[in-house]
Amino acid sequence: MVKLPIFLSNDQDLMLMQTRWKSILDVLLSTISLQSNILSNITLLDTKPTVINHGLGRVLTGWRIIGINGAATVYDQQAKNQSPQLTLVLLSNASVQVSLEVF
Repeated sequence: MVKLPIFLSNDQDLMLMQTRWKSILDVLLSTISLQSNILSNITLLDTKPTVINHGLGRVLTGWRIIGINGAATVYDQQAKNQSPQLTLVLLSNASVQVSLEVF
C-alpha cells in the first residue's frame, strides 16, 4: 500500500498542512480499486472454466470486464476456486477474448 511521505521542516504551517493532506490522501491511496491489475487478451472458451493468474498477491475483491470481442455471459467460479489468493476462475457461454480489471 502506498503512503504519502511527510517531509521534515521547521515551518510549522507546512508541517500541519502535510499532516492534514496525508490523513486525507492515505485513505484514497489505500482504496482497493487503486490496487488493481489490468489483464489483457484473455481467451475464454465456450463452457470451459478458464483459470487466470490475477497477480494481486491476495484474494481478489472483484473483477470487471473492460473489453470483450463478442456477445457472452461471463461469470466466476470463485466459490469453488482452490487458490483464490492466486487465481480467478471464469466461465463463459461463448468463446470470446476479454480484458479484465481485477482488484
